[in-house]
Amino acid sequence: MPRQPFDIAEQSIKPGTVETVHLPVSALPDHTPVTLSVQVHHGRRDGPVMFVSAAVHGDEVIGVEIVRRLLRAPQLRTLRGTLLVVPVVNSFGFLNRSRYLPDRRDLNRCFPGHRSGSLGARLAHIFLNEVVLRCDVGIDLHSAAIHRTNLPQIRVSPDDSKTRDMAMAFGAPVVLSSPLRDGSLRAEAAARGTPVLLYEAGEGLRFDEMAVRAGVAGILRVMRSLSMLAGKGIAPAKAQPHVCKSSTWLRAPAGGLLRTFRAEGERVEAGDVLATVSDPFGEVETDLEAPAPGILIGRAILPVVNEGDAVFHLAALSPRAADDTVEDLATQLERDPLFDEDEII
Repeated sequence: MPRQPFDIAEQSIKPGTVETVHLPVSALPDHTPVTLSVQVHHGRRDGPVMFVSAAVHGDEVIGVEIVRRLLRAPQLRTLRGTLLVVPVVNSFGFLNRSRYLPDRRDLNRCFPGHRSGSLGARLAHIFLNEVVLRCDVGIDLHSAAIHRTNLPQIRVSPDDSKTRDMAMAFGAPVVLSSPLRDGSLRAEAAARGTPVLLYEAGEGLRFDEMAVRAGVAGILRVMRSLSMLAGKGIAPAKAQPHVCKSSTWLRAPAGGLLRTFRAEGERVEAGDVLATVSDPFGEVETDLEAPAPGILIGRAILPVVNEGDAVFHLAALSPRAADDTVEDLATQLERDPLFDEDEII
């Protein structure tokens, strides 16, 4: 029996075709229309329906670049099922280079939204109902906020076997168990029966080549694990991710100038000196030590800190050494061809 078309926004996408549809959201004060643009890849053969979204926070440009490269992947030509791709969910924040909406709301706290609520509520309602709930699974791409950076990592809901399986297939160095937050896309989608994998990597308003390529490779691996893609040209992860059940932010012991001695991805032991904070005269220096063993999955970028500022994000480690995982991932990604500057821009 021939596969049926995929209907969205009053458009009918035939099997074996790719179409971009534009869902009306609102208009800017100058009457410029704003839409939620979705590219639909409707495979010739049956399979799962999956979405990939980026820039729920407008400054998370790494996800947009991951999507751009994903859409160029030759493996999509043999797609089974349907792939819905939204490069920019929060167009308002993206245009303003801001994490938030114009009214300072966080879109990822506006779900499930409402068709007649605030701007964030309306956008959340459209994205949730027109895209997310049409899918069996999803991957939502994020980065750290500006002035921070994250090691490529996957956030999964506690005790959710579906996202756990997807996370292991993704192949990021770290899988972190992260509770669902009220108003978040992940929490609302889970409550409605659509598991969503959350990828965190890199820094706001910046590209990170390792984080981008890890994201593209991970999405392709997940699609292969769901039988949406054949295995040809999709390299398996070199090592199993570390599953971390807890993490903590280590904070600056004093205000001043921060000199960091460790980077994201490094394994540390209790008592290791991670950074030093000194006053501008250099007369007083205070060390920041690791309180327990673990792997650094995020850190601050700015060298000027106030007392209590979050400096390092430390995740508790399983007994297996973390260094091999990070080094294997870096080696695998370095074998892939680097993208030229004009391709990235």
